[in-house]
Amino acid sequence: MSPPSSASNSAPSAQPVPVLLLKTESSPSDAYRDLFSAPDRRPLFEPTFVPVLRHRFEERGVDRLRGLLRQRRIGSAPDCAFGGLVFTSQRAVEAFARVVREEEAAAKDAPEWPHLQHVPIYSVGPATTRALAAVSQQPPLQIFGSHTGNGDALAHFILDHYAERYGEDRAALPPLLFLVGEQRRDVIPRTLMDPSLPDGRRIQVVEEVVYGTGEMESFPDDLAAILAKTRFSPSRWIVVFSPTGCDSMLRGLGVLDASTGKSVPGRRDGKTFVATIGPTTRNHLVEDFGFEPDVCAETPTPEGILRGMVAFQEKRPEKPV
Repeated sequence: MSPPSSASNSAPSAQPVPVLLLKTESSPSDAYRDLFSAPDRRPLFEPTFVPVLRHRFEERGVDRLRGLLRQRRIGSAPDCAFGGLVFTSQRAVEAFARVVREEEAAAKDAPEWPHLQHVPIYSVGPATTRALAAVSQQPPLQIFGSHTGNGDALAHFILDHYAERYGEDRAALPPLLFLVGEQRRDVIPRTLMDPSLPDGRRIQVVEEVVYGTGEMESFPDDLAAILAKTRFSPSRWIVVFSPTGCDSMLRGLGVLDASTGKSVPGRRDGKTFVATIGPTTRNHLVEDFGFEPDVCAETPTPEGILRGMVAFQEKRPEKPV
């Protein structure tokens, strides 16, 4: 079902509202472009993608993952090193999929490669789950947790699901392998390895860094160009998908104090609104910069972002979206 749309700007001739999506456009199609560019959408939106992140695989971590899969060390047998995998990032899925794909030729006589059919694979949200579902294995990967939407909710889901999966057969739960980037929150390891948990529920988590992330050198200039291009728009939105680039984004908006690096009340222009994909990015803006975004999506999806924007508009009907 499509998200509700505001009727306040229903005239066909209304000027499209610029939406600056701080991400790389997905190929061959992008769900954000499809949703925001719908011709019957009211108000009309004009999405523009401003890439923020550059990614690189961390070969040391990727090689360790490859060795674990080759040696069948991730499985349900008691002598396996890990009983499951955790993913909270599409980039981690890309690293995993790369290993699976590169080893397929060598594993042509083993149709069950990568031999994970008996272990739970935990995924934080629908986008990560879709990427995992595309990884080739027969039978398909068993993926759980996509409804949770954030790391904290996924961690509590894992506590119950994993204990039910393994708890009856073992005195201690097998460790989980968490494929991560260089920059990540510790909520999942901290929750699963909480010392106050009983032995039958506590789960050791081993983090393996399989990719690194940084801000693209061109991002500040690219953002400045689109901000200049849309400066005369009655209103505009910026959608933020990651803590990376938040500093440059706020500096581009001119809301940071040069000496403290914190947001200055009263410097916002009143027509540029900021939405975040979820609580991790929202909390980064609040805790590191003292900047409160206008919208934090309840679900990390294009529809979740749009619903938040429309709800925000409906609370201020006297002003354009």
